[in-house]
Amino acid sequence: MTALKLGQAVQILKAGGIVACPTEAVYGLSCDPLQKPAVERLLAIKSRNIGKGLILVASSIEQLPGFVSIPEENREAILMSWPGPATWLLPAGNDAPAWIKGDHDTIAMRVTAHPLMAELCEAFGHCLVSTSANSSGEPPARSGLQVQQQLGRQIDLILHAETGTTLKPTTIRNAITGKIIRG
Repeated sequence: MTALKLGQAVQILKAGGIVACPTEAVYGLSCDPLQKPAVERLLAIKSRNIGKGLILVASSIEQLPGFVSIPEENREAILMSWPGPATWLLPAGNDAPAWIKGDHDTIAMRVTAHPLMAELCEAFGHCLVSTSANSSGEPPARSGLQVQQQLGRQIDLILHAETGTTLKPTTIRNAITGKIIRG
């Protein structure tokens, strides 16, 4: 990824745009979680109900404060799973926007192991929304071409690179109980 393309992606995100980026398993749609209009646009593109909440992806645990807290019950397991394809439902922080939580008091969070997604979060300066690049009910895109075919010009930029080697979307676990929500 060129610095110019990464810089363009950051500018688009800061302006409230939507960027498609590969992750550990599939392409994800990203936007700034603090910009409600960007989140609403992303949800409209996916035909996704705001009540379901969204996944946030970070480049490191330093990008988590304010959005979520890591409970002591499973802190070691959570930290050992990151960076990697492990998403945890963590208690929402006091500054977490309602449009990210949806109807929940938790936020799905992952510290990504995908180098491009991590680089994008790092360049942006905090975590990003990352939800599968597809319309609800359709299979998630696994390439930039599939993103283009499914979503066309509804998004502002596609960062072309290989997805990770994980074959299905990341496992989601409850951070307090350890229970698998999505396997």
